[in-house]
Amino acid sequence: MKRLLRRLLIIISLLAFPAAPISAEQQDVAVAVRSVVRVVIIATNGDQAYFVGHGSGVAVAPDKVLTNAHVVEILRSEKNLTVGVVPTEGKRGYGGKLIAYSTGNDLALIEVKDARLPVATFFAGGVMDGQHVTAVGYPATVDRAQGLDLNEMVQPLEPVKTGGAVSTGRSSQAFDTILHTAPIAAGNSGGPLVDDCGRVLGLNSMGSVAESAADAEFGFAVSNREIASFLRQAGVQFRRTPVPCRSMAELEVLEAKMQADALLKQQQQEQQAAMAEQKALSAAREQASQDIVSARENMMALSGVLLVLGGLAFGGAMMFNAEHKPRQRKWAMIGGGVLIVAAVAVFLLRPSFSGIADKVADALPAENATFPVTVPAYDANGENICRIDEARSRIIFSDTQDSSIAWTPEGCADGARQFVQADKSWNRLSLHDDQSISVASFDPADGSYKVERFLPNATTMEQARKIEAKLAAKGCTADPATLSRIQQAHGQIRALLPAQPNERLVYQCTRKPSDGPSETSPQN
Repeated sequence: MKRLLRRLLIIISLLAFPAAPISAEQQDVAVAVRSVVRVVIIATNGDQAYFVGHGSGVAVAPDKVLTNAHVVEILRSEKNLTVGVVPTEGKRGYGGKLIAYSTGNDLALIEVKDARLPVATFFAGGVMDGQHVTAVGYPATVDRAQGLDLNEMVQPLEPVKTGGAVSTGRSSQAFDTILHTAPIAAGNSGGPLVDDCGRVLGLNSMGSVAESAADAEFGFAVSNREIASFLRQAGVQFRRTPVPCRSMAELEVLEAKMQADALLKQQQQEQQAAMAEQKALSAAREQASQDIVSARENMMALSGVLLVLGGLAFGGAMMFNAEHKPRQRKWAMIGGGVLIVAAVAVFLLRPSFSGIADKVADALPAENATFPVTVPAYDANGENICRIDEARSRIIFSDTQDSSIAWTPEGCADGARQFVQADKSWNRLSLHDDQSISVASFDPADGSYKVERFLPNATTMEQARKIEAKLAAKGCTADPATLSRIQQAHGQIRALLPAQPNERLVYQCTRKPSDGPSETSPQN
């Protein structure tokens, strides 16, 4: 029955996550919007402000926005103009200053005053032919259709997202670009072209001009090769990753398969252990039978010898009686009687075949002593080295270097980060300055460590910070009341987040050698 239930669990786990084509992660594309801004050019005359033009941009640092050079080109010749940056979220826009400009690859960099913008992640790998992409920006055609005025255009507003596919092999002649079919219009310039994980593949720069209604339109995005060179020359450290895009659905399929494989392996181990135990039991039973048969034969032979000797003793007694030797007759009779009694006793005390079971039980060790199917427990107390398992992870923007955790039985990591216990694992929820929230889970029984990262909108982030502020708990603690408040706050913040994270990092930890190198702790 137990094995049947396991087989059913395996089948259910595989059916729950069928190997279907992996679709785009709309949640991640929506998150990519956080780093997109509207770049506006405004002329002022006293108290009057006049809209000159606008484009799009993407934050490459909390106070720096990347856009196209042609979007801000007029600033270089008209000194009475100002540039503003309007984020997708918040309550207002910010003033900006042009700090880098390159007509050679149509890129420009704006420094934003008093702002802390969510930063985009760039994909450092190759772009695939036919790959699905999304253009994000502020097309003027949509603004006009909605009838937006200047005041509305300088207020935070959700950008427009359009989907298409990459067509590799064709680039503009002036600089390296990505040709794609995602619809763009005037105003999209400077906005990012992102993959299904929300990483920037390029910066939309221009589109083809349709000469008739039947002509298809294409967009050109400045490639990340051009962008990386430009930002390095401008001295900007930007976030990038070479890890290919994978969906959470793909990971769930993989996890289901791994669980099924683990169940099958455990079942095979139990079957092997049962077979080994049965083989040992049969061998013990055979040996016990042979031992008992041999012992019975030996005792029966001994009984026969004693019986013969007893008969001889009685015969001697009769001979002594005929010779009128009463003393010798007496001892012969006594000896014969003792030998006959001993012969009967030995015969009656011979081992019974019913004793085979007891002998087998005595021969075998205690239950599970010889055939264990258990995994030695992991001792996490002390220093641990944690290495990323890329096959089980969905990496969007985080570093994947080895990390360390100094763990205590009370759930304190690195002497400063308090985890709270939940079932077998210990959990911790953290809010970060890059407008992200992480939920970390550590199982000290097997050294598994998982960090799930969420990239919420500004409203959710503000609500989470208010909940965290009420907690007023810093560092590690063993106080039950404080631990209860931490767990309650974690539950309230987790309820604000979607069921699916944007990023999942899975680590496997091992004990750190005493002379091992120093590593950084996983961000959680």
